Amino acid sequence: MAGKKVTENLTWKSRVHRIIFEADTKSGKAFDIVLLIFILLSVVAVMLESVADIRQEFGTLLHAVEWGFTFVFMLEYLLRLWCLNRPLRYALSFFGIVDFLSIIPSFLSLFLTGGQYLLVIRLLRILRVFRIFKLIRYVGEARLLVKALNASARKIFVFLFAVATIVTIFGALMYLVEGEENGFHNIPISIYWAVVTLTTVGYGDITPQTDLGRFLASLIMIAGYSIIAVPTGIVTVEISKAQKLASNTQSCESCGAGGHTDDAMYCRYCGIKLETLKQ
Repeated sequence: MAGKKVTENLTWKSRVHRIIFEADTKSGKAFDIVLLIFILLSVVAVMLESVADIRQEFGTLLHAVEWGFTFVFMLEYLLRLWCLNRPLRYALSFFGIVDFLSIIPSFLSLFLTGGQYLLVIRLLRILRVFRIFKLIRYVGEARLLVKALNASARKIFVFLFAVATIVTIFGALMYLVEGEENGFHNIPISIYWAVVTLTTVGYGDITPQTDLGRFLASLIMIAGYSIIAVPTGIVTVEISKAQKLASNTQSCESCGAGGHTDDAMYCRYCGIKLETLKQ
């Protein structure tokens, strides 16, 4: 009887793992799509809350919505840890840390109260924008973006998505550093500044006034030149290399690592034998 319960438990873990970590099945694809929608809506909620007029009229509703998304992401994070045999390895990975950062600020803000902590609370709220990092794991062509920016229509879309991620993060940071007194009235306006700066247009209608703000502006300017100056020859070579790589969304049930090739039999990180994908 006990053995049967253990088998059922392992079966459920395997099913949850397939849904959450892989996208080769209908249920896995559906899960990714729903989670993508939740992530986008949560980022939009944070942006709207930074607008004074909207915050004044719908602040309570937006606060409730943010807590709802926090509990959704917390449940997803706990399920990811539960269905792995080595949850600590995933928790310390890049996406594991991002998952943790997407939920912990809401709970920390409950304990950090008082006037002297207002700036800290504001920082914790801004950190929720970093949920957008979670989107990267669900875009299959993200790895190809590292090797090629202009391979095909799909790769162009991934490139534009990466640029959107950069300007969103820099816009949120500038809103935090400069504040409304220096013209960065809300996150959307700060993102507009980031777009203008990254593309090297530089209208000059909004400029950073603090030393840290100018440092961040310098970083995004350099990043803009780096994106524009990618050599065509290198991109062409990398496109050729990337197209030869076979990949899938299969993830190790032990440590959660992905990026395995179609003919891989063992995890490249922990050495556990990979389960054959069910088509």
